[in-house]
Amino acid sequence: MSTARIAVADLGSGNLRSVAKALTAVGAEVVVSADADVVARADKLVVPGQGAFGACAAELDRGGGALRQAVLDFIAAGRPFFGICIGMQLLFGSSEENPEAPGLGILPGRVRRFADRPGLKIPHMGWNRTARGPAAGAGVADGAFFYFVHSYYPDPARAEDVALTTDYGAPFCAAVARDNVFGTQFHPEKSQAAGLSLLRRFASA
Repeated sequence: MSTARIAVADLGSGNLRSVAKALTAVGAEVVVSADADVVARADKLVVPGQGAFGACAAELDRGGGALRQAVLDFIAAGRPFFGICIGMQLLFGSSEENPEAPGLGILPGRVRRFADRPGLKIPHMGWNRTARGPAAGAGVADGAFFYFVHSYYPDPARAEDVALTTDYGAPFCAAVARDNVFGTQFHPEKSQAAGLSLLRRFASA
């Protein structure tokens, strides 16, 4: 059986190469590109993102928005999509970080900033235990630990889109899933064995 070709969309993100390297390590055939035609020809798509929501959204719209349209068409065609950190946040219509920047609008809800609380450092950085949500956790074992670096988190409008939850001052959504779409607020490429296992399942499914 031939290996599925995974496109890693280049949004100018700092975690781009580490995501591609992690996917290669689990046996995937990977191409990194900002070219809409390359994305369109892939079997599976990973969209990583670090930095600001608005900057990543702007990269989707560079050169007339061909990459944004390619991502939307890819998802609409039912092909497997994995968004990481801001790549996952882009599945929503907007973020409190840059309200003027449009997301993809695939999932209802929005991206919110952690509320300021005494003793709560923002950004949230470190390892958190996750729990499975209504969307069944995409095969992740209940209680698995993953590595987070973020100030904003997804707030899905539909409880059934929540795949994993965790807690930082209050419970929040750590991963989303619906049909062919999956996304994590944490960084699987930085999450050692648990993260590589998640990427391996995506690559081989």
